[in-house]
Amino acid sequence: MYQITELTTKEQMLEQLPIIQQLYPEFTLEIYESLLLSMIPHNYKQLIVTLEGKTIGLSGFWIGVKLWCGRYLELDNVIVHPDFRSKGIGSLLTNTLNDIAIANDCNMMALDAYTTNFGAQKFYFNHGFVPKGFHFVKYLKP
Repeated sequence: MYQITELTTKEQMLEQLPIIQQLYPEFTLEIYESLLLSMIPHNYKQLIVTLEGKTIGLSGFWIGVKLWCGRYLELDNVIVHPDFRSKGIGSLLTNTLNDIAIANDCNMMALDAYTTNFGAQKFYFNHGFVPKGFHFVKYLKP
């Protein structure tokens, strides 16, 4: 059935470009590699779900520490292939990341969801996430 794999190397993550492009169609291999080279040294990893060798779900994640919450796991860019949505892949990713957070002595899990992405908001509410505040951004480049 489904296989879950944690990716820790740039080479493993670069192989995931096709599913990453579902969220970021403008990404080339060069852009993606450049970002990974900056992210991996800061404890960035990916969790993928595959079926018959094809990636059908992916979530990046970080384990970090902040003053307000202590140790936490942050989900980053959860992607499920359109052909596999509503088949439990998102839950499989989220539940596995929950287990990773517990195994790494995290106090909480956190994520950002766009204010207009009501489907994602409903999904995360149903998985025990609650809004804690606002994530403010100030754009510095056009």
